Amino acid sequence: MADDGFEKSAILLIALGKDCASEVLKHLGPREVQKLSYAMAALKTVPQARMDEVLTEFQEIAAASAALNIDTEAYLREVLEKSLGTDNANHLISRVLHGGDTNGIEGLKWMDATTVADLIRNEHPQIIATILVHLEMDHASDILNNFTERLRNDVVLRIATLDGVQPIALKELNDVMLNILSGSANVKKSAMGGVRTVAEILNYMGSANETTVVDAIREYDPDLAQRVLDEMFVFENLLDLDDRAIQLLLREIQSDSLILAMKGASEALSEKIFKNMSRRAAEMLREDLESRGPVRVSEVEGEQKEILKIVRRLADEGQIVLGGAGSEQMI
Repeated sequence: MADDGFEKSAILLIALGKDCASEVLKHLGPREVQKLSYAMAALKTVPQARMDEVLTEFQEIAAASAALNIDTEAYLREVLEKSLGTDNANHLISRVLHGGDTNGIEGLKWMDATTVADLIRNEHPQIIATILVHLEMDHASDILNNFTERLRNDVVLRIATLDGVQPIALKELNDVMLNILSGSANVKKSAMGGVRTVAEILNYMGSANETTVVDAIREYDPDLAQRVLDEMFVFENLLDLDDRAIQLLLREIQSDSLILAMKGASEALSEKIFKNMSRRAAEMLREDLESRGPVRVSEVEGEQKEILKIVRRLADEGQIVLGGAGSEQMI
């Protein structure tokens, strides 16, 4: 059962409504979102007195005249989809509503990359690879950056050649990582790993480490390295987006973030961005770029990665189509 603080927060979020609740969740970390999700899932009927107490504490006026009775599963699903996106929401909902726990690999998701790297760096590279494909791509990338070059290259190569996770692999993780995953003979093979996974991880990795990893894969299998490169989407690939996609993207980006990111952009990409802005906005952006002094490469790459996250979200939502060799052809 959730503690009193999370229960009260869950009641408040339900009382606020789906739109407001989803906006609140966007500003919380994954640990808070998960705990609040469990608390909301546990709520079936909220007595009027309890709701009045919570709303009074937060200096709200209770508008309802009867006990709060709602379909909490449907409500929770809609709120999480609004704030986290469909894929992340479905994964979390399945654990919250169907008896999953937060041990093992789920627990790793709430740890910082350095801590996770320290925990798993001495395990077999195949085990590390299997763990990383269960994490978010940017998290996995940060963890890899904490490894030595030799270990990093070995693990990435294993991810690239991983075509699934068998039950025996899950059982091995279970034994080695103290119940990281529940090993069961009934667990089906999970379609994780592969070229696309490596490409997405490398998209979040710094350019220096990215190059050494790709070179290591190329030594092992040149065709495999090329397939990874074909799947990657980097900042310069924004040139492959059509004008409508660029315009949609610009609406989602803060001006300060765009200025920093464009410090590392080619002239061709800069011109494409300028032409998809109003004349006045383009002039102001040019002036800001010229007046901005030197910035660290790491800052530029960081902002470019944030923009690429937005690009991937828009693509996942079907609002834009990614171009390049790794995308599906349109007819």
